[in-house]
Amino acid sequence: MVLEGNPEVGSPRTSDLQHPGNQGSCVLSSPGEDAQPGEEPIKYGELIVLGYNGCLASGDKGRRRSRLALSRRPHANGVKPDVIHHISTPLVSKALSNRGQHSISYTLSRSHSVIVEYTHDSDTDMFQIGRSTENMIDFVVTDTSPGGGAAEGPSAQSTISRYACRILCDRRPPYTARIYAAGFDASSNIFLGERAAKWRTPDGLMDGLTTNGVLVMHPAGGFSEDSAPGVWREISVCGNVYTLRDSRSAQQRGKLVENESNVLQDGSLIDLCGATLLWRTPAGLLRAPTLKQLEAQRQEANAARPQCPVGLSTLAFPSPARGRTAPDKQQPWVYVRCGHVHGYHGWGCRRERGPQERECPLCRLVGPYVPLWLGQEAGLCLDPGPPSYAFAPCGHVCSEKTARYWAQTPLPHGTHAFHAACPFCGAWLTGEHGCVRLIFQGPLD
Repeated sequence: MVLEGNPEVGSPRTSDLQHPGNQGSCVLSSPGEDAQPGEEPIKYGELIVLGYNGCLASGDKGRRRSRLALSRRPHANGVKPDVIHHISTPLVSKALSNRGQHSISYTLSRSHSVIVEYTHDSDTDMFQIGRSTENMIDFVVTDTSPGGGAAEGPSAQSTISRYACRILCDRRPPYTARIYAAGFDASSNIFLGERAAKWRTPDGLMDGLTTNGVLVMHPAGGFSEDSAPGVWREISVCGNVYTLRDSRSAQQRGKLVENESNVLQDGSLIDLCGATLLWRTPAGLLRAPTLKQLEAQRQEANAARPQCPVGLSTLAFPSPARGRTAPDKQQPWVYVRCGHVHGYHGWGCRRERGPQERECPLCRLVGPYVPLWLGQEAGLCLDPGPPSYAFAPCGHVCSEKTARYWAQTPLPHGTHAFHAACPFCGAWLTGEHGCVRLIFQGPLD
């Protein structure tokens, strides 16, 4: 029997296989390394899924949520490469029958496979991410629809792998987090079938890519006010970094980028071909605004009593506790081409230009006219600046630095396309800049 396997999974860093210390039996956790009862666990970082604005539409529940904190486990569950076997492909199923043994299988031909066995690593914690709801997946992620939040139910058309990727975090300072393509299945195995992109490395070891790939982008200058988008790369099953393939699932790999690593940085983006995740470090989150700060900014904006320049009604951002349903009567609306903020009104329609096109009564520019919604996922913000910019055409509001950063950050879409999108709802950005400065009119008194 030929084992085709699952081409959506992979293995640890090739360089890890070269360490003599990786040989031998399992090693138990060192005394004093496990969390003590009542002690606050050490946080490695947080993963935030773009497009949800703080919470799934159906609510965050268990492992299916919009944001997940990765903390040090009571006991280490990391694994590292141990022994390499060359085996006849028909015997692979028998060789992988031990559920307690983590392993990765590379099917080279109908008659030849390479199996890499893994042993317990007391120095790391492993977290797995994917579409599967099986217990070995720590963070269940489903496809995010542009502008529509997410398709939260099971989808036969999903492009996210069941076992998309895994993150290994060092249990000792500085608590480095590394990402690898693919994850272990319920049998603690990973398979790369004949049709999966895989190859022998110059030192005789193995590496490979998952079907739709795991892409990573590290921001230049960190995730701060001075940030700029970096370059998208692909991470292999061994954690090595490659340039992108010609298309998402092409058989030919990109070029090895030797001076870059799979270490996650504050603001690193992880794309799973259907959903994009943002990695925030504890130090980075300290610089981000808190929910209390965002609420204070909302109240301060409302206290300024902005008015509709035509209807002269007082405008106010609704409380986030109200949820995003129908716009409130006092909700601010904006003409996204010019940034003039009004209350809702029914005039100025230009149906020949489309049902959403309106003419601004102040400057006569014609464009989308949408309600303004405050961005509520604080981890997506670069700074605690005032809510002065809105994304076009969705109308989500945030600081200038945050808006400009995301407006110039291309996110993967489909097999080879990239498009900037609103981080709060996933809507593709339009217009020359993708965002607009809001122009409020104060009270006449």
